[in-house]
Amino acid sequence: AAMVQKYQSPVRVYKHPFELIMAAYERRFPTCPLIPMFVASDTVNEYKSEDEAIHVIERRCKLDIDAPRLLKKIAGVDYVYFVQKNSLNRRERTLHIEAYNETFSNRVIINEHCCYTVHPDNEDWTCFEQSASLDIKSFFGFESTVEKIAMKQYTSNIKKGKEIIEYYLKQLEEEGITFVPRWTPPVACKLESSTSHPRRPVSPAINIPDSATKEGLNNKEILNTSSSPSEPTAGTPDDKLDADYIKRYLGDLTPMQESCLIRLRQWLQETHKGKIPKDEHILRFLRARDFNIDKAREILCQSLTWRKQHQVDYILDTWNPPQVLQDYYAGGWHHHDKDGRPLYVLRLGQMDTKGLVRALGEEALLRYVLSINEEGLRRCEENTKVFGRPISSWTCLVDLEGLNMRHLWRPGVKALLRIIEVVEANYPETLGRLLILRAPRVFPVLWTLVSPFIDDNTRKKFLIYAGNDYQGPGGLLDYIDKEIIPDFLGGECMCEVPEGGLVPKSLYRTAEELENEDIKLWTETIYQSASVFKGAPHEVLIQIVDASSVITWDFDVCKGDIVFNIFHSKRAPQPPKKDSLGAHSITSPGGNNVQLIDKVWQLGRDYSMVESPLICKEGESVQGSHVTRWPGFYILQWKFHSMPACAATNLPRVDDVLASLQVSSHKCKVMYYTEVIGSEDFRGSMTSLESSHSGFSQLSAATTSSSQSHSSSMISR
Repeated sequence: AAMVQKYQSPVRVYKHPFELIMAAYERRFPTCPLIPMFVASDTVNEYKSEDEAIHVIERRCKLDIDAPRLLKKIAGVDYVYFVQKNSLNRRERTLHIEAYNETFSNRVIINEHCCYTVHPDNEDWTCFEQSASLDIKSFFGFESTVEKIAMKQYTSNIKKGKEIIEYYLKQLEEEGITFVPRWTPPVACKLESSTSHPRRPVSPAINIPDSATKEGLNNKEILNTSSSPSEPTAGTPDDKLDADYIKRYLGDLTPMQESCLIRLRQWLQETHKGKIPKDEHILRFLRARDFNIDKAREILCQSLTWRKQHQVDYILDTWNPPQVLQDYYAGGWHHHDKDGRPLYVLRLGQMDTKGLVRALGEEALLRYVLSINEEGLRRCEENTKVFGRPISSWTCLVDLEGLNMRHLWRPGVKALLRIIEVVEANYPETLGRLLILRAPRVFPVLWTLVSPFIDDNTRKKFLIYAGNDYQGPGGLLDYIDKEIIPDFLGGECMCEVPEGGLVPKSLYRTAEELENEDIKLWTETIYQSASVFKGAPHEVLIQIVDASSVITWDFDVCKGDIVFNIFHSKRAPQPPKKDSLGAHSITSPGGNNVQLIDKVWQLGRDYSMVESPLICKEGESVQGSHVTRWPGFYILQWKFHSMPACAATNLPRVDDVLASLQVSSHKCKVMYYTEVIGSEDFRGSMTSLESSHSGFSQLSAATTSSSQSHSSSMISR
């Protein structure tokens, strides 16, 4: 089940005539000091035509492969032999090279084809192309090792190929050889030949009519008009990528990466109906799948289908965003970063995501984000031209100043996730860097919800700054020039990005039913439900190993009023006893209810309270986070909120539970979700996340509700 590895090179252009390149090439034989593994070569067969236009030579080459000694021992050989057959046609000015392995030919099949031809646009230039395939049938159980060795050797030789020709060209020049005359027919038949064949460059497999040459058409036009049916692959040079173009517009690629790009592009040209994406876009899909050509082809094809279905190619020219978006969507393009990447600024904290979703629905919002991405692709292309180097991604600066619970409105978050998903699938590798500034205390919750949907490659490009960290060392100035830092971040540059602000309710569409459905769908996925009884709180254990982690929570009080607490303990609580649950688990299926805090534990001795209690009323939605100061065990607790008047009744727990079964008003219901985020996701801004909020000062419950921005939990009513 071995895979056949294939390689296809770009076109390499030498700005020298074919004959001079041949003189340089000949010097590689019989041995070449620049290729140490090429130990020797012997001529096995040779043929020359009478007029010397055709010269075929077959050599047996001896290679000393750089492989582990053990492998050589197992294989029982020191050298590997290849047969190389070169066919030179001086009349047509072409050299074709075929090579295959003689050693182990029943186990491993290696085929290589190279050709030197005249450049179609300039008869004094020479083109070189090479393709190869490697098929390992069996190799004493070392198939994958052999494949790796072969690929490594092969790619290093590809790189050397150009150096070798240049080395010998220089040698020729030092010897005073800068011109090698073209082949001319022997005198005997010279007269007759020159009348019918004016001297002209000949491209392989394309017969150029004499009349065309006399009329002085340039080669390219001829190539386009008279593409010969005998060889469909010889098209215009526009169909092929040359090495210099790749370096200038696409970047430094390894030979295998170039090969993947060329093969995927060729496959698209042959099979894809409709518009073929630009080279840099094909390359993004390859990068997104680590140059696994099959995986990349799959996601690229899905994306092309998607583009066609949604007419994405025409979005910039034909779609006008609704006025609401132009007024209230707080994002826009703003110059470029220090690397020349287009810069997109998003003032997410100032944006009323809830209002936008309610006024527009998810579709229009998604379409708008797509138009931003399409504009991004256009700007990358533009900047690649302007800066003289490949720029294939943009930088996004997100300002979270003003972020609050409105942003965590679930249908809003759901819309955001869907948008992220569509963008990840169709614009891979377009985000060069994401700078998140002024992250507030509630940010970890949003991050927890969103980060699982973001590709790991992309996530590595996030830099998160809390408070005013971005003004310090390692901050914004490392990535963006001082002159273009926007005014709202304390810079001098006027930024045209809309201010955002609340979308007037008069613009809302009535979609209450739809919204409720949305919430239902969303809560079913990640939220758990719990029952809370008088005297029987529900408790969740979170074990923290790394002192500065963030515990995040997000819950809805579906029924009754509760008090929410978070405690810390150095010792592990005993696992909950089954019998205490037995009493009411029969009557409330799925109402999960667990007690962890031992009755004998004392607050202040065995465990401590790390946030002040929060009273939450029925119907409220609460989100929050806690930056852990110590490792150990944290317990989140949802407790029945009883009126002070009833505090006198001092029933033991079990009776209490039994009593609660008769009176349903003693039962509360909570839907909750919690997660721990490691500090490494915050790139050193944990401390400011902590210090910029006084969540630790033991605020009384009253203060908690009045200064909501400072408490660790926030309630959206």
